[in-house]
Amino acid sequence: MMAQTGFGRRYFKAFVSGFFVAVPVTVTVLDRLAYVARVEGASMQPSLNPDGESSPDVVLLNRWSVRNYQVHRGDIVSVLSPKDPQQKIIKRVIGIEGDFIKTLGYKNRYVRVPDGHLWIEGDHHGHSFDSNTFGPVSLGLVHGRASHIIWPPSRWQRIEPSVPLERRPLLNWDGATEDGDD
Repeated sequence: MMAQTGFGRRYFKAFVSGFFVAVPVTVTVLDRLAYVARVEGASMQPSLNPDGESSPDVVLLNRWSVRNYQVHRGDIVSVLSPKDPQQKIIKRVIGIEGDFIKTLGYKNRYVRVPDGHLWIEGDHHGHSFDSNTFGPVSLGLVHGRASHIIWPPSRWQRIEPSVPLERRPLLNWDGATEDGDD
């Protein structure tokens, strides 16, 4: 009986010490690499939450891919809200630095996206709190890029970057049109 008690105590100690190592390592990995987030609201419909609040999408947010501010047109990104830093919002990148954007109700009809900034919009215009409300967003506020829908299972898929044709930038920073024409 005594041998079993010693074995149980050693097993418990090994488990506890492993737990106290595994938890900080897991938290660090999730903080640096990726995490999951539930998408709430209608601003990204129909791309995300096509069924509304009855079945909200859960997405994998890749933090590693945005660590060097490598964000591209069409990416769906999680951003700290410029109006409320306690809130994260998820929007599509419509324009990157140097792009000329035709806005949808912003104070200026046309905007050149400044260096170090993005123009972000929700897919459901009129139901989105985005750059058309608060203007270009600093790259430093980008928190992650949505790479996959992981819930509900019927919607499992990789999220491909895309910009609707009517929302593409008018010009790129080098003066070329989006289609490559000069």
